[in-house]
Amino acid sequence: MQFTKDSFYMALRQRLAAVNAGRTITINGVTFPAVVVAENELVVPVDPLPDAFYLEWGAAAMVGRQEGSRKLMAMECVISYHTFGTVESGVDRGRALAELDMELLNICQPPHTGKQDFSQSPSVDLGTSVVWSEPVLGEVAGIIAQESSARRIRLERKTRVRVFFFPEVDFQ
Repeated sequence: MQFTKDSFYMALRQRLAAVNAGRTITINGVTFPAVVVAENELVVPVDPLPDAFYLEWGAAAMVGRQEGSRKLMAMECVISYHTFGTVESGVDRGRALAELDMELLNICQPPHTGKQDFSQSPSVDLGTSVVWSEPVLGEVAGIIAQESSARRIRLERKTRVRVFFFPEVDFQ
């Protein structure tokens, strides 16, 4: 399953760099496209940065009843993001969130990528694909956040994507 998670993450990250090269974050002195896998961060739960996409993985399960040694599986991925807007007053929070929504919808297309083993360099093609559902945008929430000495309201959204894959092991 790790190859599936890595392949989905890398596809979104590479696509974000192409869609909006300016949407980056810096963590531990390293700047990269603003897509983060929360479980890979040093401190979990992660205190998310604004204007970045955070991936959190749910449990994996078989998809329906199937025959054969390779069974299709699925995992839910929750992609969270929030913004304070681009100005101190936050009056453009809605526009900034809509921009994040559009970027996410763009980087999720096409809804597939090749499955790769990124534990080696260069990565190795594993011969199958990872495919996913259309993103389901959740409700927008307004959250009061304390930043330094000021209280600001951020807008956030959680989006759900169902990711489908064939595992690297055979089932008996």
